[in-house]
This record gives sequence, structure tokens and C-alpha cells, in this order.
Amino acid sequence: MALIHVKIKQAGYKPNESIISNIDFSINRGELVGMIGNNGAGKSTTIKAMLGELPFLEGKIEKNEDSSYSYIPERPIYYDELTLWEHFEFVCAVEQLQEENLEYAKELLNVFRLIDRIHEFPSTFSKGMQQKGMIALAMFSKPDLLVIDEPFMGLDPGSTKLLLDMIDQERVSGTAILMCTHIVDTAQRICDSFLVVENGTIKASGTLDEVLSQCGAEDGNLYSCLSLEDEGDE
Repeated sequence: MALIHVKIKQAGYKPNESIISNIDFSINRGELVGMIGNNGAGKSTTIKAMLGELPFLEGKIEKNEDSSYSYIPERPIYYDELTLWEHFEFVCAVEQLQEENLEYAKELLNVFRLIDRIHEFPSTFSKGMQQKGMIALAMFSKPDLLVIDEPFMGLDPGSTKLLLDMIDQERVSGTAILMCTHIVDTAQRICDSFLVVENGTIKASGTLDEVLSQCGAEDGNLYSCLSLEDEGDE
């Protein structure tokens, strides 16, 4: 069952300057979709369109009415005046979450070895610690849809494995996950299906075999679906 269906004819920051076009895909419950593409291909813009952050969008984003979503941005974003734990309390109050969510937050923070730093300001953390805090903030609400933009940036190998295990657990529990990443070999290993984005549109989509066939990648390597192109902003 599709939890979200994204159908975008064109979208961008101005009506006459579309950055992405002809984007059409769905994500089902318990499905991990990997979105790959070079820098400037339109991946982050597609995510912004999904989250309603673009001023111009011709098309529609169809979501389950009662479904919730969380977003892990590429660069951690925190409020300067709040400690790490105050971020969890703030989200809990705004989203009207339950006490059990805060207990789950403590579990996540313990796994990421941040439990002893919860009353400190994230601005004092290393980049990896900030990223782990953002992951915990996104997951503790137990969303129906989890959107992740470059989740492995700043993470050491141990934390990367922890995150991969968590992603797998979320998928098994029925969470729909869209993961945008440059780590193509990892995506090829763990994702159920793929979206290859190029020049602001979807070049190929489907299972690994379907995407490789659409891209003419005879070597069986998802990297071969990425063309050599100039990199720019998304």
C-alpha cells in the first residue's frame, strides 16, 4: 500500500524557472527507496517539494491523511538556545507525543552514546555527534515516513552500522523510508527499490534489476547509472 505518491509536473523557486520536472514515484509501507544521483541532479529539491518547502509546484503530493513523517537533513539544524534534551521535549510538546516517545528517545541516545550529553548545547558537539542527535530526533516519534538526506555524513564506521541497523528495524516495523545518498554501494546493498535522478528528472526507477536494465548498466553496478556531468547546486 502506497504511503505517499509524489507526482510533480514541474517545481522550483519561480514559476518560470523549474528545477525538477516529470517526477513520479510512490513509497509503500515497509519499503526502503534509495534516491541516487550526482550533485545538482535534483535530489534535495525533490525532497523539498515532498516536504512542501518549494514556493512553486505544479503537481501533487498525495499522503495518507493520518500518516506522520520525519526528516533528517543533510546538515544538522538545532536551536542555539536549547539543550539536546530540550529539543526532544519541544518536539514532544509540538507534536503531542506520549511519554513513551521520550523513553524511546533515551534508548536511541544511549545507543548513540549521547545520553551523558543530553543537557548540553548541540553547538558544542562534534559534527558526528550532531548528526547522531538529529537521527534520534527524527526517529523517536516513530514516524510512518522517514526521509533521510545523506545520512552517513560525519558518522564513523560504528555509528554508520548502528544507523543501518536502525533503518532496517524501522523498515521491518512498517516505516516507509526514502534515503538520498551518495554512498551508492551501500544503497545497492540495502534498498528495496531505487530512483535515479538526473538533470532534474527521474532517469530510472524500480528494483535493482529494473534500474540497471533501464540504464543499460551491464556490469550490474548501480554506479554505472550515474552519468558524468558537471556538479552544481541542488
